[in-house]
This record gives sequence, C-alpha cells and structure tokens, in this order.
Amino acid sequence: MDTIDRELAAWLVHAGLVEEGAAIRAEPLTGGVASDIWRVEAGGRRFAVKRALAKLKVARDWRAPVSRNGNEVEWLLEAGRIVPDAVPRVLAHDAAVGAFAMDFLRPEDHPVWKNELRAGRADPAFAAAVGRAIAAIHGATAHSATLAARFDTDAIFHSIRLEPYLEATAEAHPDLADKLMALSRDTLATKIALVHGDVSPKNILVGPKGPVFLDAECAWYGDPAFDLAFCLNHMLLKCLWVPEARAAYLASFDALATAYLEAVDWEPREKIEARVARLLPGLFLARVDGKSPAEYITTDADRDRVRRVARPLIATPPTTLAAIRDAWEEELSQ
Repeated sequence: MDTIDRELAAWLVHAGLVEEGAAIRAEPLTGGVASDIWRVEAGGRRFAVKRALAKLKVARDWRAPVSRNGNEVEWLLEAGRIVPDAVPRVLAHDAAVGAFAMDFLRPEDHPVWKNELRAGRADPAFAAAVGRAIAAIHGATAHSATLAARFDTDAIFHSIRLEPYLEATAEAHPDLADKLMALSRDTLATKIALVHGDVSPKNILVGPKGPVFLDAECAWYGDPAFDLAFCLNHMLLKCLWVPEARAAYLASFDALATAYLEAVDWEPREKIEARVARLLPGLFLARVDGKSPAEYITTDADRDRVRRVARPLIATPPTTLAAIRDAWEEELSQ
C-alpha cells in the first residue's frame, strides 16, 4: 500500500476520520478516469476517499472542473434519502480539498456489475432493479425548483458528458454533425429531474439489497432520459465483449427499459422513451468515435458494426427503444 499526500492526510485528521499521528495506509483503486480513489485504512477503520481530477485519464485532452466532487456528494445525499440502500454513506467532505470519504463496500459482497457482465453473468432481474432505482430517484426529484437551483451544473455536464460524447462524435461524422449538435443542445436545455450522469456498469455494485450507485460526478438537474440511455448503451455494447452472452445482454436491455418506463409517472412514458431513443444512437456511436471509446471494442470490424447501426438511427431517430434493440440484434445476427 501507499500513503496519500499530506493535504489529504491532514484533512482526514481534521474530519475526525483518523487520529493525529496514526499511520495511514492507502491503496489506489482502479476503474475510473475522472478521479483518484483510494481504500484507506487507519486506526482500525476502513473507508474510501475520492478526489476529482482536472484532466481526465484518457488519450485525448479532456478536462472538467473539480467542483464536480461536491456535486457528487450532494447527489449521494439526495439519492440516499430516496433509495437508502442504493448509495454508500458519505462520511466527510471538503470542497477546498476537493475530496470526500465514504463507506468502503467490500467487493466480496458488492461485486462491480461490469465485472459480472464481463463474466457473462447478465441477470435481467438485476437490470430491472437498476431501472426501478433510477426511476425512483428521477420521480422523487422531478419538477423541483429547489433541486434545479442546487444542481445547476450545465457547464460541468456539458464538459464531461455532452462535449466528449455527442459533440466530439459530431466532429468525426460531419454529415451527422447538425443532428448530434442539436441533440446536445436539446438535452442540455431539458430540465426535469436530478440526473446521475454516469449510470454505467462500472459504477454500479451488485449489493445484497440491490444495486448500489457510485461516481455521480456528472450530477445535474436536467433530462432523466440521459441516465436511461447511458445505461442501456452498455447493454448493447457488451454484446461485442462477450458474444456468447448476447441473448442475456439483450434480455437485460429489455428488462432495464421496461422496469424504468413502467415507473415513469412524472411525464407521459412515450415522451421520455422518444428522448431516450433519440439519445441512445448518439451515445452508441460515441463509444467508438468520441473521446471515451469503449476499451473492449478493439477491432475495425466491430467499430463498423456500431457505425452501421447508429448512423441511420441518428439521421432518422426512432421513437421506441425496441427499434434500436432490434436493429442491433439484426446486425449481430449477420
């Protein structure tokens, strides 16, 4: 194990998490590109510490304000009031240091969903639980002027989500640029509910009481369609990672979408489904041609499969999620 820097160590003492003079052991945790995360042990306690990075750990230049760390804490606290078992407990936070501490959830009983999916263990029932939890947060925070003011984070959401995904992809596909740039603008202008912004399997633990959500750095009051589209995107992409589990991934796609949409009561279901169906192809294409390509899509043949499905759906957006799923299944069957 390593030691953390003096500033963080001093903050842990000031926050009451570590006694003055106690030895601090910290192990860097992997998996994210936007923050440094450690498992910290000191004085018989074990917890996690997270600090946002100004420059993300990707090949292309991708920067974002470190103030997003505070927004993540606020999202965890708000979500914890709605779905208490679906977030870790925040132990301390300091905006000046740009870090916070939270409960460390043991991987033995909280495996990362991405690792489960990598092993081909795609459980539609768990995917449905993810959909219900996301919808519960969206429903409880919908149409709240107070939360809209607290999470007025358009600049951060644009810099860490819309620009690197939709707008960078527009640069790579000039003939679709008008569509993708309009999608980015329309998404940013839609203000309905509290959005996590990174509902990805790498940020979801398979807990004994259901899903546990991490990494809410992109927290934003905006379009809840983004969270559903972002997560469904992974169910499609994983079909290229473990082809033999394709049927289970697509069943999880269906279960996630159905459970979420059945819980929507803050607006007409067909209205939000149409926005998700418009966003999803853009996010799909972004994982091969944006600033954050999926690390497991490594061949030109697979990249072209994504492009063949995504491009016409961006040009002429569908209104249902089934249309996207079916188009992808047809491509994979060829």
